[in-house]
Amino acid sequence: MVLSPARLVYHGRAPGEGLLSASTMKPQDYVINLILSVILIVGTYQFYFLTQRRPLFKTRTYNSPIDEAMPFWPSWAWIYSFLYYPAILYLNWIAGDARQFSLMAFSFILLLMMQMACFYLYPVATPDHWRSINTGNRLCERFLRFVQKFDAPSNCFPSMHVSVATLTALHAVHTLGPMAFAFPLLIALSCIFTKQHYLIDLPFGAGLGWLAFKAYVLLV
Repeated sequence: MVLSPARLVYHGRAPGEGLLSASTMKPQDYVINLILSVILIVGTYQFYFLTQRRPLFKTRTYNSPIDEAMPFWPSWAWIYSFLYYPAILYLNWIAGDARQFSLMAFSFILLLMMQMACFYLYPVATPDHWRSINTGNRLCERFLRFVQKFDAPSNCFPSMHVSVATLTALHAVHTLGPMAFAFPLLIALSCIFTKQHYLIDLPFGAGLGWLAFKAYVLLV
């Protein structure tokens, strides 16, 4: 009987560093982790919506000429939603063992806690007229309206889409190389062109994702 070589994975620390070893994961482990990941994503949104529905302070909006000048391109709604979740779930494939999966999952939980603190202490919303420019005539516009039925204009700062995308890219850079950072870049552009965020939300979101990854590095 010929044994196929074990799949190699990185037990990474910082980008560019890490230990290459054989994966100990079995096919059923990937299925279980995928189910757990979906449950975590759905559970995360319950906390996200909680901060929208029960803010501690008055929500503020900005009047930024630069943000007002940004175009509304609703076709980016497809990137905003349909690139976002598959890219996150990709991390299930690169987890080498149960411990690495647990630590990666914990880094996202830590990120959620940091995001919730920001949403509670400094609530920010996009202006109402940003949503009124969506005519709903095209399929992408109707889809964006569907997303916005659940996602209120608040919880802008920092961008959770960008923070999660940045953390995902930092976890994936060992296997994908620099192209992993195309994910947060595309997500950041989709946040702007769908008028879901201000420009200032993006770098602060990336910073939170980086902080969550640094915490992961300390635990590995």
